[in-house]
Amino acid sequence: MTKLLEETMHHVILAAAAVFILSVPVSAKQLSGPEMRDFVTGGKVMLETGFGDFPLRYDPAGQVTGDGSALGLARFFSPRETGRWWVEENRLCQKWPSWYRGRTFCFSIELTGNNSFRWIRDDGDSGQGRLVR
Repeated sequence: MTKLLEETMHHVILAAAAVFILSVPVSAKQLSGPEMRDFVTGGKVMLETGFGDFPLRYDPAGQVTGDGSALGLARFFSPRETGRWWVEENRLCQKWPSWYRGRTFCFSIELTGNNSFRWIRDDGDSGQGRLVR
């Protein structure tokens, strides 16, 4: 009975250690300018919104296209638009013709997982997203 109790306690301790290790948050990695360019180019960036994921596509030529038509956003604004994007220092900047009244916004991006990230806009707004390749 003692051997069985020892083995059971060993399994409990291993399980507790695994739960602890998995619960420790992964540290975020701030992307540099070149890393940011490589990260967003060629994939679909999915920003989390209250309406669902909002897709953005960043092409290598500096155009970004957002399309919220599948989210039913046409009642709020033009659901699809193409703007410009560029990297300035360690920030991803973008400017839309009409979205945000044409104002330029820049973002820092922190990787929180393999394809997940947190964005922080220069005005303090922030959110989550993921990259789909």
